[in-house]
Amino acid sequence: MTSYVIEADGGSRGNPGPAGYGAVVKDAADGQVLAEAAEAIGVTTNNVAEYRGLIAGLQAVLDLGGDGSAVAVRMDSKLVVEQMAGRWKIKNEGLRPLAAQAGSLVRRLRVTEWTWIPRERNKHADRLANEAMDAAAKGLTWTAGGTLGDAAAKTDRSDDTAKKATQADRGPQTPVKGSRKSAPTGQTDLLDAGDISELSGPTASLATAQQTARPAGTATGTGWAPPTRVATSLLLLRHGETELSVERRFSGRGDAELTPAGLAQASAAAERLSREPYRLDVIVTSPLTRARQTAQAVAARTGLDVEVCEDLREADFGAWEGHTFTEVQRRWPAELAAWLADPEVAPPGGESFATTARRVEAARERLAERHEGKTVLAVSHVTPIKLLLRQALVAPLESLYRMHLDLACLSLIEYYADGPSVVKSFNDTSHLR
Repeated sequence: MTSYVIEADGGSRGNPGPAGYGAVVKDAADGQVLAEAAEAIGVTTNNVAEYRGLIAGLQAVLDLGGDGSAVAVRMDSKLVVEQMAGRWKIKNEGLRPLAAQAGSLVRRLRVTEWTWIPRERNKHADRLANEAMDAAAKGLTWTAGGTLGDAAAKTDRSDDTAKKATQADRGPQTPVKGSRKSAPTGQTDLLDAGDISELSGPTASLATAQQTARPAGTATGTGWAPPTRVATSLLLLRHGETELSVERRFSGRGDAELTPAGLAQASAAAERLSREPYRLDVIVTSPLTRARQTAQAVAARTGLDVEVCEDLREADFGAWEGHTFTEVQRRWPAELAAWLADPEVAPPGGESFATTARRVEAARERLAERHEGKTVLAVSHVTPIKLLLRQALVAPLESLYRMHLDLACLSLIEYYADGPSVVKSFNDTSHLR
């Protein structure tokens, strides 16, 4: 019979970014909270934070009930649940030590279930993770009961991964809005302010439009960076048509050129971006020819130079390059099924979406730092653009399978130095009509 239930979570504001975990142990019979654990763990990834939440929960059960305790584990991280249940392989070398640490604790317990639950059902652990990250942003340390201690206390508790509190001792707790992979709390004013909500996009040079100063004495911040209302606007333009896109074939690292129709699409996008309210400051492009041709069309109309960013190239589809989906399904049925089921899986000889995501995120961070407060046009491909939108929406990697981007479409993301990213437009093709 199950005695305890662990609900654990973890997240990173940036992936990688400032991260934290939360775990709660409940009585399986009546749902009473028996222990809570949460901690900010510096800069790392979502998956690392999720594993750390699991480890904290397992340790808390051992502290409560000792070896042999029966426990059900429930998390909204499908990756951690499936890997710990032995159904998925652990391909990320960075996660292996954490999985091994969790495994050593599991062997001392009797785990009755590994269950994935929707995030909606994991709100308690999610809240604890956010509380820990919010505390760290203010130079404080999370403690059980919803209070925040002095940051210096963290040094003395750096090895204490199970900060427990009984239900009687918890006292009132302040809910933390937002999910674990959301921007820091206290930033909703950026979304509610009229000068932002009234702007429709993609409207370039929003950094200038949004420089509305706060009244004296009202400036607030999260601790990550000085408070700001100036956005770095990232306009995302997919390249125009190629022969491979006409035939709906996998087109990754292959260097196809634009068709005449593709050149016309690039010209239409360039004409639009050369007019008000678009005031581009920078143009960057993938190194692949179809993207460079599209970027050059815009550069010719705006007078800007084009910078090449290697990390904005399309994902490498390996052996599937140039094949249709049907051809791949016939020749590589097992490999295709695995690829569609798990973003960590790569096509034969190719690159997984998870690997692509890491380099695209690195490119985004460089662009945001180098061109802060400016309007940047990035000309790229389906996968990198979807990944940037996914990151801005703090959506799982699986969301890539739920997006559609047309050729030569425009999307717009705005980034703020003190946390939030806002998607203002998606798959806009009005310039092609």
